[in-house]
Amino acid sequence: MTLPKRQSFFLGNELPHTPRVLVADDDWLNRDLLETYLKNAGCEVISCADGQEAWESYQRQPPDIALLDIAMPGMDGLTLCRHIKENEATGYIPVVIVTALDAEDEKLRSLEVGADDFIGKPYSTVVLLTRVRSLLRTKRLHHQLEERNQLLREVLNRYVDKDIAEVILQDPERHLKLGGDNRFITVLFADLRGFTPFTETNPAEQVVETLNLVFNELTEIVYRNGGTFDKYMGDSIMAFYGAPIREPDDIQRALRTGLEMQERFKELQKEKEILGSLGIGVGVHAGEAIVGNIGSERVMDYTVIGDTVNVARRLQEMARPGEILISEEVHSRVPSLEVKHLTTQHLPGRSEPMRLYGLKSF
Repeated sequence: MTLPKRQSFFLGNELPHTPRVLVADDDWLNRDLLETYLKNAGCEVISCADGQEAWESYQRQPPDIALLDIAMPGMDGLTLCRHIKENEATGYIPVVIVTALDAEDEKLRSLEVGADDFIGKPYSTVVLLTRVRSLLRTKRLHHQLEERNQLLREVLNRYVDKDIAEVILQDPERHLKLGGDNRFITVLFADLRGFTPFTETNPAEQVVETLNLVFNELTEIVYRNGGTFDKYMGDSIMAFYGAPIREPDDIQRALRTGLEMQERFKELQKEKEILGSLGIGVGVHAGEAIVGNIGSERVMDYTVIGDTVNVARRLQEMARPGEILISEEVHSRVPSLEVKHLTTQHLPGRSEPMRLYGLKSF
């Protein structure tokens, strides 16, 4: 076996860091040869004489790729490979079986335990380093994909509970569309009543601290009920249910959100005397709307637009402090609600009057 030219097989730039290669072989000559080839190619090498030693090293600091002999004292290479691949956190680490045993039989056994490649001894150093380079590139792509998934996860966590974010990540093509999508959704608006006079009689720091406190509590209630946070607008919060994940009880979850918001705000008023002059008005409406990533190339939000949003906001504006105002559409779909019929109103943009109800419980 001859070492190819260093510049032809430099592996040190295949990853953002120096590649760490775990070599496990009970034959010291084989270990030394592999270590020499890999170090000359720009890799850091962890050399182990048996499978148990290699497994302990792997657990302390997982490598970027592992080259394993099969026949070793104690833990053999196939068992070690199985342990590596069964570890959910690092099962993506490439494993190459390098052995002098019968190629066809051992290749099959290696693939059965999850090995990514198989090289029989004696091997061509060119082939060995070429395959290592290919697997390091695959690992780099996996790392890049994980980074993008993490970024997407962080973005999703701004809008939905982390458990829902994980469901979306499992099947993003199903739950997310780059363009708009017509959905039947339920929209909720909640607004702080009495906030304008509050801002005029309190220091700016106190105003911001109070608003952040209330928003934090209300937003957590949205997440807890499986809603999608949309945005803060002045002293209002907007959320919707039915996108990106649609559930059969979207309306009920929106109503539960409104009730819990009112209950929690009453508790906060007991805890924080400064909230005594404030209240919350909530509006909930359900109907068809357009959902999607809307905005400019520089700024874009996952949001909802349409008449359903306008009606929900109008109901919130009409709701008195401590009140949850719902539409006829919401009431008709959940007839078991305990409500009081408040009024029939002509809302802007609608030809027919709408019955409005005050939600008590359900």
